Amino acid sequence: MASLARRAVGAFALGIAAVSAATTYSIDSTDAIKQTSRQIAYDLMSYYKGNESGQTPGILPGPPPNGDYYWWEGGAMWGTMIDYWHLTGDTSYNDVITQSLLWQVGPNRDYMPPNVTASLGNDDQGFWGMTAMQAAEENFPNPPKDQPQWLALAQGVFNTQADPNRHDKTCNGGLRWQIPFSNNGYDYKNSIANGCFFNLGARLARYTNNQTYADWAEKTWDWIVAVGFMDADYNIYDGAHVESNCTDINRAQFSYNNGVYLLGAAHMYNYTNGSALWKDRTQKLFTATKNTFFPNGTPFEISCETHMTCTTDMLSFKGYVARWMATATKIAPFLSEDVMKNLKIMAGQAIKTCTGGPTGRACGFGWQDGVFDGSTGAGQQMNALSAVSSLLVQATRPPLTNATGGTSGGDYNAGIGSDDFDGHAAPITAGDRAGAALLTILLVGGAAGLFGWMSGGL
Repeated sequence: MASLARRAVGAFALGIAAVSAATTYSIDSTDAIKQTSRQIAYDLMSYYKGNESGQTPGILPGPPPNGDYYWWEGGAMWGTMIDYWHLTGDTSYNDVITQSLLWQVGPNRDYMPPNVTASLGNDDQGFWGMTAMQAAEENFPNPPKDQPQWLALAQGVFNTQADPNRHDKTCNGGLRWQIPFSNNGYDYKNSIANGCFFNLGARLARYTNNQTYADWAEKTWDWIVAVGFMDADYNIYDGAHVESNCTDINRAQFSYNNGVYLLGAAHMYNYTNGSALWKDRTQKLFTATKNTFFPNGTPFEISCETHMTCTTDMLSFKGYVARWMATATKIAPFLSEDVMKNLKIMAGQAIKTCTGGPTGRACGFGWQDGVFDGSTGAGQQMNALSAVSSLLVQATRPPLTNATGGTSGGDYNAGIGSDDFDGHAAPITAGDRAGAALLTILLVGGAAGLFGWMSGGL
């Protein structure tokens, strides 16, 4: 760990040497975008303390009251940094990224470490799983052979969430927000938890060419629409409580919900060889996202930004939308023209706000006015980095699959039987194909069998 820390410090020093604090950020050329991204990435990584003596690798300082950040945001940050590497070619942080992603896998290699159980949600686990999936798709350097591999980690997360014990009769299905039944929020089903599951299923289907994952993605999309979390105009609402059978829908809208479904829909479009259905869904979801969250082309978090009631979590949502929209253009090219126009506006507005903090270059949260708003943090830096670096996406290859050059090792059986929060699950020891077959059996068994299991042993 000490050697990693020294390498990271060296990378940070190079970042400072390469870009003077007095430099005005620019996106006027490829070199300018890379230079701007490099400095913003350095400032983002200054919030990370996990490579320092006595700190925990992989996480940002927290969770509250020990720091501002919950566990999931560390996973989201590493996704941002993998994209930064993929888009710019800068390998400075790769060792730290790898160490962090492997440190947090948990004893069953499915991103359920025991020390975060008290706030472990399906969405939290899902963000780490999506980052592992991204590492496989972008051919991020593979871990040592004796360590869990990126694809297998994504499959482990998916399989734990596809377990019948995570789905119950309430609201006719769907994942709950929280995983352990004792957690605050276990009585709530929401769009982001199911969106991460949908997103991961769509991407695994494309990467592995396994229809089982696509079936789960279809099933999850259909449930979201049927329960009313996504309406006919592609507005996506936060969630509802199981006590009301999900009829008390909280109609707050957050941009990352739209983003996570948009990227999943684009993958389904690509996986289905450009089906008219998934093209229509992808296009309409993008249009709804733009109309709701991009007044004048600049992102605005409508449920909290007007009165600045955004939580630390919400302060990072804009960056995920930027990254996911950019990636979507590589597998659903019909989005490219509109997305790239939006990204250029976003990036231009974002860098205008990077004039704050002790360094004089910290990036703010509100981008509408193009001035620093006094709000600083890891989320704000992620937003700006994602907006700027995503301008380089057109020069990159599409996300890989195991048939187009992806090298990450998989395990269809990963994670099955490891969810011990309810005491029902038992490990399966058959080979990889048996794991895939089991998931298929669960699917074709029908809703009655699937939802007959009650989550949390209730």
